[in-house]
Amino acid sequence: MAFFTDAVDDARIALQALADRVEGIAHPTLRLGVTGLSRAGKTIFTTALIHALTKGARMPVFEPYQSGRIARAELQPQPDDAVPRFAYEGHLEMLGAERRWPSSTTRVSELRLAIRYATRRGSLKTLTLDIVDYPGEWLLDLPLLNMSYADFARQSLALARAQARAEVAAPFLAAVADAPASGPADEARAREVAARFTSYLSACRSERLAMSLLPPGRFLMPGDLEGSPALTFAPLDVEDTPSRADTLGGMMERRFEAYKHAVVRPFFRNHFARLDRQIVLVDTLSALNAGPAALADLERALDGILAAFRTGRNSLVSTLFRPRIEKVLFAATKADHLHRASHDRLEAVLGRLVERARERAQDRGATLDVVALAAIRATREARVRRGGHELDAIVGTPEAGQEAGGHVFDGEEEVAVFPGELPADPDALFDPSGAGFRGLASSMAGNGQDDVDFRFLRFRPPADIGDGPIPHIRLDRALQFLLADRLT
Repeated sequence: MAFFTDAVDDARIALQALADRVEGIAHPTLRLGVTGLSRAGKTIFTTALIHALTKGARMPVFEPYQSGRIARAELQPQPDDAVPRFAYEGHLEMLGAERRWPSSTTRVSELRLAIRYATRRGSLKTLTLDIVDYPGEWLLDLPLLNMSYADFARQSLALARAQARAEVAAPFLAAVADAPASGPADEARAREVAARFTSYLSACRSERLAMSLLPPGRFLMPGDLEGSPALTFAPLDVEDTPSRADTLGGMMERRFEAYKHAVVRPFFRNHFARLDRQIVLVDTLSALNAGPAALADLERALDGILAAFRTGRNSLVSTLFRPRIEKVLFAATKADHLHRASHDRLEAVLGRLVERARERAQDRGATLDVVALAAIRATREARVRRGGHELDAIVGTPEAGQEAGGHVFDGEEEVAVFPGELPADPDALFDPSGAGFRGLASSMAGNGQDDVDFRFLRFRPPADIGDGPIPHIRLDRALQFLLADRLT
Protein backbone atom coordinates (compact mmCIF):
# COMPACT_ATOMS: atom_id res chain seq x y z
CA MET A 1 0.00 0.00 0.00
CA ALA A 2 1.36 3.41 -0.91
CA PHE A 3 1.63 5.66 2.08
CA PHE A 4 -0.49 8.66 2.69
CA THR A 5 1.71 11.74 2.76
CA ASP A 6 2.58 14.44 0.29
CA ALA A 7 5.95 16.19 0.03
CA VAL A 8 5.02 18.85 2.60
CA ASP A 9 3.86 16.25 5.10
CA ASP A 10 7.01 14.21 4.52
CA ALA A 11 9.19 17.24 5.24
CA ARG A 12 7.29 18.08 8.42
CA ILE A 13 7.44 14.49 9.64
CA ALA A 14 11.17 14.29 8.93
CA LEU A 15 11.86 17.52 10.84
CA GLN A 16 9.77 16.41 13.81
CA ALA A 17 11.42 12.97 13.81
CA LEU A 18 14.86 14.55 13.76
CA ALA A 19 13.92 16.84 16.65
CA ASP A 20 12.57 13.88 18.61
CA ARG A 21 15.75 11.86 18.05
CA VAL A 22 18.06 14.74 18.97
CA GLU A 23 16.17 15.12 22.24
CA GLY A 24 16.31 11.34 22.66
CA ILE A 25 20.13 11.33 22.64
CA ALA A 26 20.18 13.12 26.00
CA HIS A 27 16.86 11.74 27.24
CA PRO A 28 16.00 8.32 25.69
CA THR A 29 12.31 8.37 24.88
CA LEU A 30 9.79 5.77 23.73
CA ARG A 31 6.45 6.89 22.28
CA LEU A 32 3.78 4.25 22.87
CA GLY A 33 0.48 4.52 21.02
CA VAL A 34 -2.60 3.10 22.77
CA THR A 35 -5.68 2.68 20.61
CA GLY A 36 -8.61 0.40 19.91
CA LEU A 37 -12.07 0.39 18.45
CA SER A 38 -15.19 1.33 20.37
CA ARG A 39 -15.63 -0.16 23.87
CA ALA A 40 -12.28 -1.97 23.77
CA GLY A 41 -11.04 -0.36 27.00
CA LYS A 42 -8.33 2.11 25.89
CA THR A 43 -8.77 4.44 28.86
CA ILE A 44 -8.84 1.52 31.29
CA PHE A 45 -5.66 0.02 29.83
CA THR A 46 -3.75 3.30 29.94
CA THR A 47 -4.85 4.00 33.51
CA ALA A 48 -3.88 0.48 34.62
CA LEU A 49 -0.49 0.68 32.88
CA ILE A 50 0.38 3.97 34.61
CA HIS A 51 -0.81 2.69 37.99
CA ALA A 52 1.15 -0.56 37.67
CA LEU A 53 4.40 1.26 36.86
CA THR A 54 4.03 4.02 39.46
CA LYS A 55 2.29 2.19 42.34
CA GLY A 56 3.31 -1.43 41.77
CA ALA A 57 1.51 -4.60 40.75
CA ARG A 58 1.97 -8.34 40.61
CA MET A 59 3.81 -8.73 37.29
CA PRO A 60 5.85 -11.96 37.19
CA VAL A 61 6.22 -11.94 33.39
CA PHE A 62 7.51 -8.34 33.13
CA GLU A 63 11.19 -9.11 33.70
CA PRO A 64 12.55 -5.61 34.50
CA TYR A 65 9.94 -5.27 37.24
CA GLN A 66 10.07 -8.85 38.55
CA SER A 67 13.88 -8.75 38.82
CA GLY A 68 13.76 -5.52 40.80
CA ARG A 69 15.61 -3.49 38.18
CA ILE A 70 12.91 -0.78 37.98
CA ALA A 71 13.71 1.61 40.80
CA ARG A 72 10.76 3.94 40.30
CA ALA A 73 8.43 5.45 37.72
CA GLU A 74 7.20 9.01 38.12
CA LEU A 75 4.74 11.22 36.28
CA GLN A 76 6.34 14.10 34.41
CA PRO A 77 5.00 17.37 32.97
CA GLN A 78 2.97 17.10 29.79
CA PRO A 79 5.35 16.85 26.79
CA ASP A 80 3.23 18.64 24.14
CA ASP A 81 1.65 21.95 25.07
CA ALA A 82 -1.07 21.67 22.39
CA VAL A 83 -2.24 18.16 23.36
CA PRO A 84 -4.57 17.45 26.33
CA ARG A 85 -3.05 15.56 29.24
CA PHE A 86 -4.42 12.07 29.86
CA ALA A 87 -6.64 12.49 32.95
CA TYR A 88 -5.03 9.68 34.95
CA GLU A 89 -5.91 10.96 38.41
CA GLY A 90 -9.55 11.58 37.50
CA HIS A 91 -9.92 8.15 35.93
CA LEU A 92 -8.37 6.49 38.99
CA GLU A 93 -10.72 8.39 41.29
CA MET A 94 -13.72 7.25 39.25
CA LEU A 95 -12.55 3.62 39.35
CA GLY A 96 -11.75 3.58 43.05
CA ALA A 97 -14.11 5.94 44.86
CA GLU A 98 -17.11 5.54 42.55
CA ARG A 99 -16.53 2.05 41.12
CA ARG A 100 -17.40 3.37 37.66
CA TRP A 101 -15.55 2.84 34.41
CA PRO A 102 -14.11 6.01 32.82
CA SER A 103 -15.74 7.33 29.67
CA SER A 104 -14.49 6.29 26.25
CA THR A 105 -11.59 7.95 24.45
CA THR A 106 -12.86 10.68 22.13
CA ARG A 107 -9.66 12.64 21.42
CA VAL A 108 -5.89 12.42 21.51
CA SER A 109 -4.30 12.76 24.94
CA GLU A 110 -0.81 12.17 26.27
CA LEU A 111 1.01 11.46 29.49
CA ARG A 112 4.74 11.21 30.23
CA LEU A 113 6.44 8.82 32.66
CA ALA A 114 10.10 8.76 33.66
CA ILE A 115 11.18 5.18 34.42
CA ARG A 116 14.38 4.91 36.47
CA TYR A 117 15.93 1.49 36.06
CA ALA A 118 19.15 -0.47 36.47
CA THR A 119 20.67 -1.97 33.37
CA ARG A 120 21.77 -5.61 33.35
CA ARG A 121 25.31 -4.32 33.95
CA GLY A 122 24.20 -2.37 37.00
CA SER A 123 24.28 1.24 35.82
CA LEU A 124 21.27 3.49 36.44
CA LYS A 125 19.42 5.00 33.49
CA THR A 126 16.11 6.74 32.79
CA LEU A 127 13.67 5.94 29.99
CA THR A 128 11.06 8.56 29.20
CA LEU A 129 7.79 6.88 28.21
CA ASP A 130 5.32 9.07 26.31
CA ILE A 131 1.90 7.40 26.19
CA VAL A 132 -0.32 8.62 23.34
CA ASP A 133 -3.97 7.59 23.78
CA TYR A 134 -6.24 8.06 20.77
CA PRO A 135 -9.50 6.63 19.32
CA GLY A 136 -9.03 3.62 17.07
CA GLU A 137 -11.79 4.85 14.78
CA TRP A 138 -9.36 7.54 13.62
CA LEU A 139 -6.99 4.85 12.36
CA LEU A 140 -9.68 3.63 9.98
CA ASP A 141 -9.60 7.07 8.37
CA LEU A 142 -5.97 6.83 7.28
CA PRO A 143 -6.71 4.66 4.19
CA LEU A 144 -9.05 7.46 3.02
CA LEU A 145 -5.94 9.50 2.21
CA ASN A 146 -5.26 7.12 -0.66
CA MET A 147 -8.85 7.19 -1.93
CA SER A 148 -10.77 9.40 -4.29
CA TYR A 149 -14.32 10.29 -3.33
CA ALA A 150 -15.54 7.77 -5.93
CA ASP A 151 -13.44 5.02 -4.28
CA PHE A 152 -14.81 5.92 -0.85
CA ALA A 153 -18.40 6.04 -2.10
CA ARG A 154 -18.17 2.72 -3.91
CA GLN A 155 -16.65 0.88 -0.93
CA SER A 156 -19.00 2.45 1.63
CA LEU A 157 -22.14 1.66 -0.38
CA ALA A 158 -20.98 -1.91 -0.98
CA LEU A 159 -20.65 -2.39 2.79
CA ALA A 160 -24.06 -0.80 3.41
CA ARG A 161 -25.72 -3.11 0.89
CA ALA A 162 -24.13 -6.26 2.34
CA GLN A 163 -26.54 -8.67 4.00
CA ALA A 164 -25.26 -8.11 7.53
CA ARG A 165 -25.90 -4.34 7.35
CA ALA A 166 -28.75 -4.02 4.89
CA GLU A 167 -31.52 -3.76 7.50
CA VAL A 168 -30.00 -0.88 9.49
CA ALA A 169 -28.73 0.74 6.28
CA ALA A 170 -32.19 0.87 4.64
CA PRO A 171 -33.08 4.49 5.63
CA PHE A 172 -29.65 5.71 4.50
CA LEU A 173 -29.80 3.80 1.21
CA ALA A 174 -33.28 5.21 0.59
CA ALA A 175 -31.88 8.73 1.08
CA VAL A 176 -29.08 7.94 -1.39
CA ALA A 177 -31.63 6.76 -3.96
CA ASP A 178 -33.45 10.08 -3.60
CA ALA A 179 -30.26 12.14 -3.94
CA PRO A 180 -28.77 11.72 -7.44
CA ALA A 181 -25.16 12.84 -7.59
CA SER A 182 -25.88 14.68 -10.83
CA GLY A 183 -28.57 16.79 -9.17
CA PRO A 184 -28.01 20.39 -8.05
CA ALA A 185 -25.84 21.13 -5.01
CA ASP A 186 -28.29 21.55 -2.15
CA GLU A 187 -27.28 22.11 1.49
CA ALA A 188 -30.51 20.73 2.97
CA ARG A 189 -30.25 17.54 0.90
CA ALA A 190 -26.57 17.14 1.81
CA ARG A 191 -27.32 17.49 5.52
CA GLU A 192 -30.18 15.00 5.31
CA VAL A 193 -28.10 12.31 3.59
CA ALA A 194 -25.15 12.92 5.94
CA ALA A 195 -27.44 12.58 8.97
CA ARG A 196 -28.84 9.29 7.65
CA PHE A 197 -25.29 8.09 6.97
CA THR A 198 -24.22 8.94 10.53
CA SER A 199 -27.27 7.19 12.01
CA TYR A 200 -26.49 4.10 9.95
CA LEU A 201 -22.86 4.03 11.16
CA SER A 202 -24.04 4.41 14.76
CA ALA A 203 -26.54 1.54 14.37
CA CYS A 204 -23.77 -0.70 13.06
CA ARG A 205 -22.00 -0.35 16.41
CA SER A 206 -24.96 -1.79 18.32
CA GLU A 207 -24.46 -4.86 20.50
CA ARG A 208 -26.48 -6.95 18.04
CA LEU A 209 -24.34 -6.15 14.98
CA ALA A 210 -20.98 -5.16 16.55
CA MET A 211 -19.54 -3.96 13.25
CA SER A 212 -16.06 -2.42 13.29
CA LEU A 213 -15.27 -1.13 9.79
CA LEU A 214 -17.07 2.24 10.03
CA PRO A 215 -15.12 5.13 8.50
CA PRO A 216 -15.13 8.11 8.60
CA GLY A 217 -14.23 7.88 12.28
CA ARG A 218 -15.12 11.45 13.23
CA PHE A 219 -18.75 10.94 12.21
CA LEU A 220 -19.25 8.92 15.40
CA MET A 221 -17.18 11.25 17.62
CA PRO A 222 -17.25 14.68 15.95
CA GLY A 223 -16.09 16.80 18.90
CA ASP A 224 -15.79 20.48 17.98
CA LEU A 225 -16.27 19.64 14.27
CA GLU A 226 -19.93 18.70 14.76
CA GLY A 227 -22.09 20.40 12.15
CA SER A 228 -19.15 21.60 10.06
CA PRO A 229 -19.16 21.10 6.26
CA ALA A 230 -16.16 18.77 6.65
CA LEU A 231 -18.49 16.34 8.47
CA THR A 232 -21.52 16.95 6.24
CA PHE A 233 -20.96 14.52 3.41
CA ALA A 234 -21.93 10.97 2.54
CA PRO A 235 -21.26 8.38 -0.16
CA LEU A 236 -23.45 8.71 -3.26
CA ASP A 237 -23.73 6.62 -6.42
CA VAL A 238 -21.17 8.44 -8.56
CA GLU A 239 -19.09 7.80 -11.66
CA ASP A 240 -15.33 7.31 -11.48
CA THR A 241 -14.75 10.71 -13.07
CA PRO A 242 -15.01 13.81 -10.82
CA SER A 243 -18.46 15.35 -10.56
CA ARG A 244 -19.20 18.89 -11.73
CA ALA A 245 -18.66 21.47 -8.98
CA ASP A 246 -22.29 22.67 -9.06
CA THR A 247 -23.78 19.19 -8.47
CA LEU A 248 -24.57 17.37 -5.23
CA GLY A 249 -21.82 14.87 -6.06
CA GLY A 250 -19.36 17.73 -6.54
CA MET A 251 -20.35 19.19 -3.15
CA MET A 252 -19.85 15.83 -1.44
CA GLU A 253 -16.49 15.36 -3.17
CA ARG A 254 -15.22 18.77 -2.01
CA ARG A 255 -16.24 18.03 1.58
CA PHE A 256 -14.65 14.59 1.48
CA GLU A 257 -11.37 16.21 0.39
CA ALA A 258 -11.76 18.85 3.12
CA TYR A 259 -12.21 16.09 5.69
CA LYS A 260 -8.96 14.48 4.58
CA HIS A 261 -7.11 17.80 4.64
CA ALA A 262 -8.50 19.28 7.87
CA VAL A 263 -8.97 16.13 9.97
CA VAL A 264 -7.03 13.09 8.78
CA ARG A 265 -3.73 14.59 7.65
CA PRO A 266 -3.07 16.61 10.84
CA PHE A 267 -3.74 13.52 12.97
CA PHE A 268 -1.31 11.45 10.92
CA ARG A 269 1.39 14.12 10.79
CA ASN A 270 1.24 15.38 14.39
CA HIS A 271 0.64 12.14 16.30
CA PHE A 272 0.51 8.91 14.38
CA ALA A 273 3.75 9.23 12.40
CA ARG A 274 5.78 9.81 15.59
CA LEU A 275 4.97 6.51 17.36
CA ASP A 276 7.62 3.88 18.17
CA ARG A 277 5.43 1.10 19.58
CA GLN A 278 1.71 0.44 19.34
CA ILE A 279 -0.92 -1.56 21.20
CA VAL A 280 -4.33 -2.07 19.56
CA LEU A 281 -7.07 -3.13 21.98
CA VAL A 282 -9.84 -5.28 20.50
CA ASP A 283 -13.28 -6.07 21.94
CA THR A 284 -13.20 -9.56 20.45
CA LEU A 285 -15.95 -10.86 22.74
CA SER A 286 -18.60 -8.50 21.33
CA ALA A 287 -17.80 -9.66 17.80
CA LEU A 288 -17.90 -13.29 18.95
CA ASN A 289 -21.35 -12.79 20.43
CA ALA A 290 -22.65 -11.02 17.32
CA GLY A 291 -21.61 -13.86 15.03
CA PRO A 292 -19.44 -14.65 11.99
CA ALA A 293 -20.41 -11.53 10.03
CA ALA A 294 -19.15 -9.31 12.87
CA LEU A 295 -15.93 -11.33 13.08
CA ALA A 296 -15.35 -10.98 9.34
CA ASP A 297 -15.95 -7.23 9.59
CA LEU A 298 -13.54 -6.99 12.53
CA GLU A 299 -10.92 -8.92 10.57
CA ARG A 300 -11.15 -6.40 7.70
CA ALA A 301 -10.94 -3.50 10.13
CA LEU A 302 -7.84 -4.87 11.89
CA ASP A 303 -6.20 -5.58 8.55
CA GLY A 304 -6.86 -1.99 7.53
CA ILE A 305 -5.49 -0.71 10.82
CA LEU A 306 -2.18 -2.52 10.44
CA ALA A 307 -1.95 -1.47 6.81
CA ALA A 308 -2.04 2.11 8.12
CA PHE A 309 0.97 1.55 10.36
CA ARG A 310 4.42 2.36 9.03
CA THR A 311 5.89 -0.88 10.34
CA GLY A 312 9.37 -2.34 9.95
CA ARG A 313 12.84 -2.51 11.42
CA ASN A 314 14.40 0.92 11.80
CA SER A 315 17.68 1.82 10.10
CA LEU A 316 19.76 4.85 11.03
CA VAL A 317 18.14 6.91 8.28
CA SER A 318 14.58 5.87 9.13
CA THR A 319 15.19 6.47 12.84
CA LEU A 320 16.30 10.03 12.13
CA PHE A 321 13.87 11.05 9.40
CA ARG A 322 11.05 8.56 8.87
CA PRO A 323 10.62 6.38 11.97
CA ARG A 324 8.80 3.08 11.77
CA ILE A 325 6.75 1.18 14.34
CA GLU A 326 8.89 -1.83 15.22
CA LYS A 327 6.44 -3.60 17.52
CA VAL A 328 2.64 -3.90 17.40
CA LEU A 329 0.62 -5.75 20.01
CA PHE A 330 -3.02 -6.69 19.41
CA ALA A 331 -4.83 -7.34 22.69
CA ALA A 332 -8.20 -9.07 23.14
CA THR A 333 -9.65 -7.25 26.14
CA LYS A 334 -12.20 -8.32 28.77
CA ALA A 335 -10.53 -11.69 29.32
CA ASP A 336 -12.02 -11.56 32.82
CA HIS A 337 -15.41 -12.29 31.20
CA LEU A 338 -14.15 -15.81 30.46
CA HIS A 339 -12.71 -18.52 32.69
CA ARG A 340 -8.94 -18.87 32.43
CA ALA A 341 -9.45 -22.14 30.54
CA SER A 342 -10.51 -20.05 27.54
CA HIS A 343 -7.87 -17.31 27.70
CA ASP A 344 -5.46 -19.10 25.34
CA ARG A 345 -8.37 -19.79 23.01
CA LEU A 346 -9.34 -16.12 23.01
CA GLU A 347 -5.75 -15.35 22.00
CA ALA A 348 -6.05 -17.92 19.22
CA VAL A 349 -9.19 -16.21 17.90
CA LEU A 350 -7.41 -12.85 17.84
CA GLY A 351 -4.41 -14.50 16.18
CA ARG A 352 -6.74 -15.80 13.48
CA LEU A 353 -8.19 -12.29 13.02
CA VAL A 354 -4.76 -10.70 12.42
CA GLU A 355 -3.15 -13.59 10.54
CA ARG A 356 -2.75 -11.68 7.27
CA ALA A 357 -1.62 -8.56 9.09
CA ARG A 358 1.02 -10.54 11.01
CA GLU A 359 2.52 -11.92 7.80
CA ARG A 360 2.72 -8.45 6.28
CA ALA A 361 4.39 -7.00 9.39
CA GLN A 362 6.95 -9.79 9.52
CA ASP A 363 7.80 -9.29 5.84
CA ARG A 364 8.71 -5.70 6.72
CA GLY A 365 10.87 -6.71 9.67
CA ALA A 366 8.41 -5.65 12.38
CA THR A 367 7.28 -7.82 15.30
CA LEU A 368 3.57 -8.43 15.91
CA ASP A 369 2.07 -10.40 18.78
CA VAL A 370 -1.33 -11.07 20.33
CA VAL A 371 -2.47 -11.39 23.95
CA ALA A 372 -5.75 -11.88 25.82
CA LEU A 373 -5.86 -9.55 28.81
CA ALA A 374 -7.93 -7.64 31.30
CA ALA A 375 -6.01 -4.52 32.34
CA ILE A 376 -8.29 -4.27 35.39
CA ARG A 377 -9.88 -7.53 36.46
CA ALA A 378 -13.53 -7.05 37.43
CA THR A 379 -14.35 -10.70 38.25
CA ARG A 380 -12.92 -13.64 40.16
CA GLU A 381 -13.17 -17.33 39.40
CA ALA A 382 -15.16 -19.91 41.35
CA ARG A 383 -16.52 -23.45 41.15
CA VAL A 384 -20.31 -23.44 41.37
CA ARG A 385 -22.59 -26.45 41.78
CA ARG A 386 -25.58 -26.54 39.45
CA GLY A 387 -27.84 -29.44 38.53
CA GLY A 388 -25.61 -31.86 40.38
CA HIS A 389 -22.47 -30.72 38.51
CA GLU A 390 -19.62 -28.40 39.44
CA LEU A 391 -19.01 -25.75 36.78
CA ASP A 392 -16.29 -23.17 36.19
CA ALA A 393 -17.79 -19.76 36.83
CA ILE A 394 -16.80 -16.11 37.08
CA VAL A 395 -18.21 -13.94 39.87
CA GLY A 396 -18.64 -10.19 39.76
CA THR A 397 -20.96 -7.25 40.45
CA PRO A 398 -23.02 -6.28 37.38
CA GLU A 399 -23.64 -2.60 36.79
CA ALA A 400 -27.00 -1.23 37.90
CA GLY A 401 -29.65 -1.85 35.27
CA GLN A 402 -27.96 -4.89 33.74
CA GLU A 403 -30.42 -7.71 33.15
CA ALA A 404 -30.05 -11.47 32.89
CA GLY A 405 -32.63 -14.22 33.03
CA GLY A 406 -35.36 -11.67 33.73
CA HIS A 407 -33.50 -10.29 36.75
CA VAL A 408 -32.42 -6.63 36.86
CA PHE A 409 -29.33 -5.97 38.95
CA ASP A 410 -29.06 -3.06 41.39
CA GLY A 411 -25.29 -2.54 41.12
CA GLU A 412 -24.56 -4.01 44.55
CA GLU A 413 -25.27 -7.76 44.32
CA GLU A 414 -22.87 -10.29 42.93
CA VAL A 415 -23.72 -12.94 40.38
CA ALA A 416 -22.04 -16.11 39.19
CA VAL A 417 -21.86 -16.47 35.41
CA PHE A 418 -21.00 -19.66 33.55
CA PRO A 419 -19.00 -18.37 30.58
CA GLY A 420 -18.79 -21.63 28.65
CA GLU A 421 -15.72 -22.47 26.59
CA LEU A 422 -14.45 -21.13 23.33
CA PRO A 423 -13.81 -23.88 20.76
CA ALA A 424 -10.30 -25.28 20.45
CA ASP A 425 -10.38 -24.54 16.71
CA PRO A 426 -11.00 -20.81 16.15
CA ASP A 427 -11.94 -21.40 12.49
CA ALA A 428 -15.27 -22.81 13.69
CA LEU A 429 -16.27 -19.33 14.83
CA PHE A 430 -15.68 -17.85 11.36
CA ASP A 431 -18.03 -20.21 9.52
CA PRO A 432 -20.61 -17.94 7.78
CA SER A 433 -23.27 -20.61 8.22
CA GLY A 434 -22.70 -20.76 11.97
CA ALA A 435 -24.51 -18.83 14.67
CA GLY A 436 -21.39 -17.57 16.45
CA PHE A 437 -20.29 -18.16 20.01
CA ARG A 438 -23.06 -19.44 22.26
CA GLY A 439 -21.44 -20.04 25.59
CA LEU A 440 -22.62 -17.50 28.14
CA ALA A 441 -25.37 -18.37 30.59
CA SER A 442 -26.27 -16.35 33.66
CA SER A 443 -26.76 -18.08 36.97
CA MET A 444 -30.18 -16.45 36.99
CA ALA A 445 -31.20 -18.49 33.91
CA GLY A 446 -32.99 -21.78 34.06
CA ASN A 447 -31.75 -25.13 32.89
CA GLY A 448 -33.40 -25.05 29.47
CA GLN A 449 -31.52 -23.80 26.41
CA ASP A 450 -34.29 -21.28 25.73
CA ASP A 451 -33.65 -19.65 29.10
CA VAL A 452 -29.96 -19.01 28.50
CA ASP A 453 -28.95 -15.35 28.24
CA PHE A 454 -26.01 -15.08 25.85
CA ARG A 455 -25.19 -11.42 26.38
CA PHE A 456 -22.09 -10.35 28.25
CA LEU A 457 -22.92 -8.61 31.48
CA ARG A 458 -21.09 -5.38 32.21
CA PHE A 459 -19.41 -5.69 35.60
CA ARG A 460 -18.43 -2.86 37.92
CA PRO A 461 -14.74 -2.33 38.71
CA PRO A 462 -13.40 -4.27 41.73
CA ALA A 463 -14.01 -2.71 45.13
CA ASP A 464 -10.38 -2.51 46.26
CA ILE A 465 -8.82 -0.10 43.75
CA GLY A 466 -6.52 2.36 45.51
CA ASP A 467 -2.79 2.86 45.90
CA GLY A 468 -2.21 -0.89 46.14
CA PRO A 469 -1.88 -3.34 43.25
CA ILE A 470 -4.86 -3.56 40.89
CA PRO A 471 -5.86 -7.10 39.83
CA HIS A 472 -5.28 -7.81 36.15
CA ILE A 473 -4.91 -10.61 33.63
CA ARG A 474 -1.71 -10.65 31.53
CA LEU A 475 -0.99 -6.92 31.72
CA ASP A 476 2.57 -7.96 32.55
CA ARG A 477 2.80 -9.91 29.29
CA ALA A 478 1.81 -6.80 27.38
CA LEU A 479 4.45 -4.70 29.16
CA GLN A 480 7.11 -7.35 28.57
CA PHE A 481 6.49 -7.21 24.83
CA LEU A 482 6.18 -3.44 24.57
CA LEU A 483 8.82 -2.15 26.99
CA ALA A 484 11.22 -4.79 28.29
CA ASP A 485 13.83 -4.55 25.51
CA ARG A 486 14.17 -0.81 26.17
CA LEU A 487 14.87 -1.41 29.88
CA THR A 488 17.98 -3.56 29.54
